[in-house]
Amino acid sequence: MWGLRSSRTLAIGSAAALFVVVSLLPVLYMFALALASPGAWAATILDDRQRGLLINTTALGVGSAVFATAIGAPLGFILSRVPLRFKSGLRVTLMAPLLLPPYVIALAWIYLEGTLRETLPAAAVAALPDPYTLGGAIVALTVVFYPLSMIATEVGLRRVETRLEEAALLVARPGRVLWRITWPLVAPGVISAALVIFVLSISEFSVPGLLRVRVFTTEIFTAFAALYDFGRATVLGAPLLAVSIAVAAAAAFHVRDRVFVTSRGLYGSPIVPSEAWTVTAAAFTGAAIVLALVLPLAAIAREAFRADSMAAVLQGSSGAVINSLVAATIGATVITAIAICLGYARARTLARRGAAVDVLWIVLFTVPSTVLGIGLIGVWNRPAPWGWFYGTSAMLVIGYVARFLPVAALAVAAAMRSVPTSQEEAAAVSGSRWLRTMAHIVVPQIRLGLLAVWAIALILSFGEVGTSILVAPAGESTLPIRVYTMTANAAPGQVATLALFQSLVILGPLVVVAIVLSTRNGR
Repeated sequence: MWGLRSSRTLAIGSAAALFVVVSLLPVLYMFALALASPGAWAATILDDRQRGLLINTTALGVGSAVFATAIGAPLGFILSRVPLRFKSGLRVTLMAPLLLPPYVIALAWIYLEGTLRETLPAAAVAALPDPYTLGGAIVALTVVFYPLSMIATEVGLRRVETRLEEAALLVARPGRVLWRITWPLVAPGVISAALVIFVLSISEFSVPGLLRVRVFTTEIFTAFAALYDFGRATVLGAPLLAVSIAVAAAAAFHVRDRVFVTSRGLYGSPIVPSEAWTVTAAAFTGAAIVLALVLPLAAIAREAFRADSMAAVLQGSSGAVINSLVAATIGATVITAIAICLGYARARTLARRGAAVDVLWIVLFTVPSTVLGIGLIGVWNRPAPWGWFYGTSAMLVIGYVARFLPVAALAVAAAMRSVPTSQEEAAAVSGSRWLRTMAHIVVPQIRLGLLAVWAIALILSFGEVGTSILVAPAGESTLPIRVYTMTANAAPGQVATLALFQSLVILGPLVVVAIVLSTRNGR
């Protein structure tokens, strides 16, 4: 079945080639440029200005990781162990900030601070924090990334054998059991999530750019887009890329084979020592939803309704909206199609090789968007036929695929592992070809997972700005690019209208899913 003429070899080989060209080659190109100019790199690192960038970037990553973990880890514990009602709907609601574009949360932070200045007395206004600071960026990224820690904690707790805790509770208090039994088992996943949050935070461009915080990502964009200094942008991206790859690889290796898993642990009943825990958990969950989702959306909506005509704002940006929807839809479809082949190959490969592939995918997903954008320009801005796509809308799709294919392939691989290989073997014995087996046996069993991958890829592509703003063809814009550029010279009501529209497009399907899950499960 793996012959040179087999459909499986052709499909997986083509998907792997596209992955290398689109996702891997731009990163290797940036590395090659950095290695080719060690003198410029050293001068950049030793410069006082760049040391300031390094301090800000590190503080942004550490602060976001610490606070996101402090919020997300307790929420993960609540979702896995505390018997709250409508838990499925709560889980979807708590994950919503992760799918919103980060710059939308930053805009909400700005508008919320402005609203408080209008309503609070002068003495209280003086104590309000300034959103245009490093602290403001940390707050915004904490809201965006805490769901990652929440998911990692819940998954880790659901894999713990509950009989270990039940036995320990017979002789020890709940707090001691959590600290001595539960925490050591889930710590690898929580720490790995914190490392990933650190990398994603230092790789984020839109939030520090919008809040005027000088970090490496904003400096890279300025060097390339404003000063047209490709060499300086490349050198600035080298240390950021190196740190991102090192930390992401450490996170992936840290969690590997460190969680104790049994079938009973996956379905263990919640262990809640007292009713007071349930009340406290419900209050903490409600506060998280209000602070991370309700207040930001309310602040954006309040500012949007101040616009002279919301309909006129949307009509004036209709071209950008259509471009975003079309490019994101095509990008999500291409991502899912390639991810099916890559995910299948990952699910059917040996454990050691598969772990290395997982690390590679995680590392590529955490590559800074501005670094990836410059790498795409360097790779695709070539004479024909290689450069036929450059300067066209196809570069937006290529940018989306380069950014989100690794994480989509990782998700599809996890779904593929649920399909027994014996079913494929039985189909092969009966004479079925691989494509027919995939279409009629494998894919139907994971169709919901593939639909979720496609929807998430669509949402992430619809809100992508860091890579898009660099590779978009001249005179063409997407909705995220338009929102980001309008913040400098447009009325706040117009910007808020577009941000609210984008949020509703993203959150609309999530609201439906949350209602359906809550109604169906009732818990």
